[in-house]
Amino acid sequence: MTDIDNETDAASLGPQLNRLWDLSGPKVKRLCTAYPAHAGTPVYTVAGKYTARGWTEWTEGFLYGWAILHFDATGDTEALEFGRTLTRDRMERHITHMGVHDHGFNNVSTYGNLRRLMLEGRIPTDPWELAFYEQALRVSGAVQASRWTTTATGGGYIYSFNGPHSLFCDTIRSVRSLMVAHQLGHALLGEDDTRISLLERGIQHAGTTAEYNVFYGEGRDIYDTWGRVAHEVTFNVTDGTYRAPSTQQGYSPFTTWTRGLAWVMIGYAELLEFLDMVDDEALGPLGGRHGIEATMLRAARATCDFYIEHTPKDGIPYWDTGAPGLAHMGDYLNRAADPFNDYEPVDSSAAAIAAQGLLRLGRYLTGRADPDGHRYEQAGLTVLGTLLSDPYLSTDPDHDGLLLHGVYHRPRGWDHETTRVPSGESVLWGDYHLVELALYVQRLANDDPYYTFFGGGES
Repeated sequence: MTDIDNETDAASLGPQLNRLWDLSGPKVKRLCTAYPAHAGTPVYTVAGKYTARGWTEWTEGFLYGWAILHFDATGDTEALEFGRTLTRDRMERHITHMGVHDHGFNNVSTYGNLRRLMLEGRIPTDPWELAFYEQALRVSGAVQASRWTTTATGGGYIYSFNGPHSLFCDTIRSVRSLMVAHQLGHALLGEDDTRISLLERGIQHAGTTAEYNVFYGEGRDIYDTWGRVAHEVTFNVTDGTYRAPSTQQGYSPFTTWTRGLAWVMIGYAELLEFLDMVDDEALGPLGGRHGIEATMLRAARATCDFYIEHTPKDGIPYWDTGAPGLAHMGDYLNRAADPFNDYEPVDSSAAAIAAQGLLRLGRYLTGRADPDGHRYEQAGLTVLGTLLSDPYLSTDPDHDGLLLHGVYHRPRGWDHETTRVPSGESVLWGDYHLVELALYVQRLANDDPYYTFFGGGES
């Protein structure tokens, strides 16, 4: 299990964060300049060079978002201009993309971050430019909410690109696109101009994911463990009844794909923060604040506990907690993860995502005088400390990536292998989330405005 460092604080990571920013700037600006637009969206590196893997183009916003966040952390205006211009010129197709569950990745990482910076006064206020960002976010949230399946219990979920029967755990982080659009006063209009609440759909999706994708040790099946996550669950679309767990990127429906686990950790922690901004009156018809928060908090606690318990001592997970090769690795949870082993790859991108979930949940609980908050916060800092060190931080200026030892789709064998398992490569969401995590911690250390997807200057 993760060996939590209780001595590290945000300020003590300052020198490592500065080193990260020194590496980040040249890499992201080179990608924005040199990566050919006709080659498709960069997804992962092959021998250190980013290449595309056409599937749903869900990663484009992470590149321009990385440039925007680099400016946020360093004041590098050249990076800002790349992020702002490329968002304007290349992201419009993602706003109305009806076929994916990825709006919270692509559009909040770009339009959302630019809006936040303007509201914070970090970039000059321009009413028309702000309206451009906010219009994009309104449309994106409504389009995302339109991918909807109603369940037999009267709830529902945003269905994945697999179709109306499929609920992915990672979609929990796309709920934020609905929440921002709701915050901006928007709604989805249905038949006969029926007004569909984006807040209601977001909360219903979060409730369905918590009920079916997350396990709580209650005997739902013989693999039911507190905090285990199923990547996908399926429903009968004729009557909306739940059918079975499944997976697309994990090893099996009964093991935990760790990047999916990480999406759930960060997704619920962020939604809990957002609910603090919502009036009780708006939550009353949706089940009331107490019930909604209890559902989200239970899912957040369970998954964060599972991560800590089922991740090696340094806080970096293998790609799936049930991957078969782990059986050959002995007591692997009681030593640091080994990205160069011969059996199963680690996934550093899962660690970067999970660490932010741990930190946000910890801060949320600390603010409520819950003693568990400190444990989660220190676990998140422990993971970040590992990611900012060798062998995870990419110090080679010729390597396109920033975070090494990420994997994309192990079952399909998409990742570049130089040995028996993939290692030494980067994935774009890993780079983005390392930067996002570092910015989050840097803002805490400097007592800067608290970083949220929906904010604009709150402390």
